[in-house]
Amino acid sequence: MAVKILIKRQVPENKSRELGLLLRQLRTQTTNRDGYISGETLKRFDKPDESLVISTWRSADDWREWVLSKERNSIQEKIDELLGVETEYEIYTYI
Repeated sequence: MAVKILIKRQVPENKSRELGLLLRQLRTQTTNRDGYISGETLKRFDKPDESLVISTWRSADDWREWVLSKERNSIQEKIDELLGVETEYEIYTYI
């Protein structure tokens, strides 16, 4: 069953450009992963320092394989270091 992953981040204005570069690197690698369906990155309209990434995966197992991969973790560590907090994920399934 397909799943949606929501990743919310607080992004200070002075770090948004560097974060954007890291997210593009992550997206490039993500699109080549087995089970990846789609993704989008959004900036909250009324609170520009909040961002949301929504990705769709064929299954929770496909997502877990990606989230535990070395390729992803090397970039994710840079993101967490840049923002000063560990990224949190929410996994949703269709009803």
